[in-house]
Amino acid sequence: MENGTAYFVKKDSIVREIWGKSDTILLIFAGAAAEFALSKAVDWLYFTGKLPADPIGRLFSTVSYAKRIVFSKEKEAFQAIQAINSIHSDLEEKRGYKIPDWAYRDVLFMLIDYSIRAYEVLERPLTETEKEEILRVFNKLGKGLQIPDLPQSFSNWKTAREEHLLTNLKYSDYTKDLFIQYRRQLGAVRYHMLLGLQGIVVPKRVHELMGFKKTSIYPTLISGYKLTKAIRLDDFFKSLILPSKYKKEIKGLDEKFENRKLGD
Repeated sequence: MENGTAYFVKKDSIVREIWGKSDTILLIFAGAAAEFALSKAVDWLYFTGKLPADPIGRLFSTVSYAKRIVFSKEKEAFQAIQAINSIHSDLEEKRGYKIPDWAYRDVLFMLIDYSIRAYEVLERPLTETEKEEILRVFNKLGKGLQIPDLPQSFSNWKTAREEHLLTNLKYSDYTKDLFIQYRRQLGAVRYHMLLGLQGIVVPKRVHELMGFKKTSIYPTLISGYKLTKAIRLDDFFKSLILPSKYKKEIKGLDEKFENRKLGD
């Protein structure tokens, strides 16, 4: 607490460390881009036409929005959450029926799972206590979003996550179309980089449905990337992943986190 105002996420939380690094966020984004495309509720994302028109931008903004909530004070975070609720309500009214509860839980589960997976790929294994903290933070977000039936322990969450992966994903025409749009936006080289990164971060079920290769050079490249951070070349490699229109946004993610650590 500072000046009598609490933050949505405590300053010493592992969630702040995870969501304060642009390379981790980019890996979260890569995994979510694959799983979003496989969701049986992806038709909701197509309803407005905004996702197929700019899938990279829409998914990137979703992940960035979650980051902003993580670093906000509680009042501002809950205002942002209420704005999300209003957007969803308007969408449901226009379409004439509600987004299923399981679809909301799926998105929340993705944020939890890829937060863990991305951090462990790039940094170190997380402790069980840290994983419970990640669940607690995102359950707080889920409660604000009025998502029911959230698992209250990490062991229960793992069970629910596996059930969701088996039940709520399928390869569909939407999946095929989204990946066509990813390639259109990224170009052939960056598109294959995206596939490679997805292959090392997604769960087994997503890996199977997407038909990703069982062997890949990307784990080796990730090890090399970790070395570039020590000699300050990581910005160059991050710039290779997404088109130039996102470079300023990616750089800003790290800058904002550093400013907060120093002055917040």
